[in-house]
Amino acid sequence: QLQLVESGGGLVQSGGSLRLSCAASGYTLDVYDIGWFRQAPGKEREGVSCISATGNFIDYTDSVKGRFTISRDNSKNSAYLQMNNLKLEDTAVYYCKTCPWCSDYVCHEPRSGLDSWGKGTLVTVSS
Repeated sequence: QLQLVESGGGLVQSGGSLRLSCAASGYTLDVYDIGWFRQAPGKEREGVSCISATGNFIDYTDSVKGRFTISRDNSKNSAYLQMNNLKLEDTAVYYCKTCPWCSDYVCHEPRSGLDSWGKGTLVTVSS
């Protein structure tokens, strides 16, 4: 079955940039929409961005618009999240996820048992 591995997180100062990667194995990504989510300690997981299988649909949560860019390269079976002008409130564990469709910026998986999460990658923004 499809497995996703996030990478690219780290410690950056406010205003800095990071590029997160989401690599798939076991299956091809090109039939799935892909979403990025994040969860800060003690807070709920939230959707950040979503991109359709073809890349023709893209959406972001308001707090990251103009700063983050989601993309995908189906030939490399990967997706990415370019994060610029990082802020303290961006600190979180970031996860990628596949789903049948994007509900605006949230990757929506309606089928029970198919909504598991990987380990994610930690992004820490310091002042």
